[in-house]
Amino acid sequence: MDSFDDDLEQFAEVGAPPLPASQREGYLEHDGAQIWYAAYGARGDRAPRVPVVLLHGGLGHSGNWGHQVPALLAAGHDVVALDSRGHGRSTRDAQPYRYERMASDVRAVLDALHVARAALVGWSDGACTALILARQVPERVAGVLFFGCNMDPGGAKPFEATPVIERCFSRHVKDYAQLSATPEQFDAFVQAVSTMQKTQPDWSARELAEVRVPVMIVQSEHDEFIKREHAEYLARSIPGAQWLLLDGVSHFAPWQRPAQFNRAVEAFLAQLKG
Repeated sequence: MDSFDDDLEQFAEVGAPPLPASQREGYLEHDGAQIWYAAYGARGDRAPRVPVVLLHGGLGHSGNWGHQVPALLAAGHDVVALDSRGHGRSTRDAQPYRYERMASDVRAVLDALHVARAALVGWSDGACTALILARQVPERVAGVLFFGCNMDPGGAKPFEATPVIERCFSRHVKDYAQLSATPEQFDAFVQAVSTMQKTQPDWSARELAEVRVPVMIVQSEHDEFIKREHAEYLARSIPGAQWLLLDGVSHFAPWQRPAQFNRAVEAFLAQLKG
């Protein structure tokens, strides 16, 4: 039966379900940061399907995928989750945040785990990172599920605080204090990430047209941050891109109605070749 947490009351209280035990986890030193990652192997007699890399949103961490990792494993996928630089357990140096830098971190993790090619599921900032990596090294990317982000500043709505956003933010505060190596630097962390988000990415239609991997643009009916017309523009501008609207949910669909979000992910992954 589908579960619902539309108001994020449960998420604010306890967060997403804990991630399962991983076969391999640790830190990778890359470009001035220690990047934390975890790899999970599918169980059962079926040969693993295309591996999946989960890329979380801004201010979050890999544990935000607690509803998704078990579902992907049950479907026969190997899974990699990582904390973006400065997020969760990962550290950062004084370099400014750039999505290209975070895409380079993802590629370094794939190299360390000997993953030659994977599907990328990106949420918010993670979606930008995924699409940038796909354009840089299409041979490493089987496809991108792009959920809830803009690829130029004009695609973002003016910020308006809501109770749901406040509950999400309160969870981020608690998780950062628990996981980060610099728990006293949360305010500086938020400012640094926000600076990136206000100006990046800034892709033209020409750059979108250069993406040469399968892409599904997924937009929530009630997304608080991203204009629907921008998501539709992305779907038109990326060659062969698919479009999917998730009814009844917002920017936080993977927590609000995880079964609905997971069905969208699996439908996309089922189309991809390993």
